[in-house]
Amino acid sequence: MSNISRVLIAVGALVLIAVYFVPVWSIYLIAPQYPEGLSMQIWLNKITGQVDIINGLNHYIGMKHITVEMFPEFTYLVYILGFFILFVLLVSITGKTRLLFAYLVLSVVGGIAALVDFYMWGYDYGHNLDSSAAIRVPGLSYQPPLIGHKKLLNFDAYSYPDTGAWIIVAVTAMLFVIWFLEWRREKKINFMKLQTSKASAVVLLFLVVFLGACTPKPEKIAYGKDSCSECKMTIVDPKFGAEIITKKGKVYKFDDTHCIAAFLEQRRIELGDIHQTLFVLYDQPGEFVSVKSVEFVVSTELKSPMGGNAAAFAGTDAAKKKSGEIEGSKTTNWATLYNILVK
Repeated sequence: MSNISRVLIAVGALVLIAVYFVPVWSIYLIAPQYPEGLSMQIWLNKITGQVDIINGLNHYIGMKHITVEMFPEFTYLVYILGFFILFVLLVSITGKTRLLFAYLVLSVVGGIAALVDFYMWGYDYGHNLDSSAAIRVPGLSYQPPLIGHKKLLNFDAYSYPDTGAWIIVAVTAMLFVIWFLEWRREKKINFMKLQTSKASAVVLLFLVVFLGACTPKPEKIAYGKDSCSECKMTIVDPKFGAEIITKKGKVYKFDDTHCIAAFLEQRRIELGDIHQTLFVLYDQPGEFVSVKSVEFVVSTELKSPMGGNAAAFAGTDAAKKKSGEIEGSKTTNWATLYNILVK
């Protein structure tokens, strides 16, 4: 085995250490009342995210509360990963192609076992329901998807590998390429330089793919020029407005909360494609506030362009202060306002 391959294998082993510090899997739940979604991240030895909110929702349909204790795998996954890291380092030290192939086979078997184990947990979690739950639908189960999307009542559930899993996949793929090239090198010594350059090219390709992603960003609304994506009217009032930014970077602009609510209700965009939802600050025209922290003041005296009559503020304190200046007004969050607007 060439020195370059052995160095790359050693680097791969060190990269695997990062899996200890990042989530391995993510589950997302999206519904009209939660346009930004609820998320849960599964690590090697813990669970993070909006688990308490998810548990609160699941309680009504009889699903178990998600806790660390329900995953016995957390007690030994860190050691399994340590074994794999040491195995890769052993391959790098010995330089044996057969040992690298044995590692790849073991990785595939381990990956399949992990998916089967996750499926079995999901099956039990979605089928073993509390018979005394407030909401019961005979014959209906709530097993989350293994990978991909699944509709569960009014929620869109998504289950995908997270950073840790992609690191494992990337390192394993790199090791597979190295093994393949070294196998060919042993068969055709005369092509050693060509095979080494291919291995370097593949590694560079992985670096480009994983480091070259761009984060979608909002756009300033050009008042008097931009049109509302829902009602097609020109956006003119700088105190009102909203934007939806997709994961691919496309920006939808709106002149009123009424329009963005109608846009979401009619599913003109899949909720799972939404990267960010923003509202124009009433007291800071042209500036945005995220749907996660926005608080609205609702009053007919506000006279917004399309009759939503809701002004966005950055937090509860600012909204209550403005509400105190308008007789008969009230404050509310986006989930409540959305349900009012789409009735």
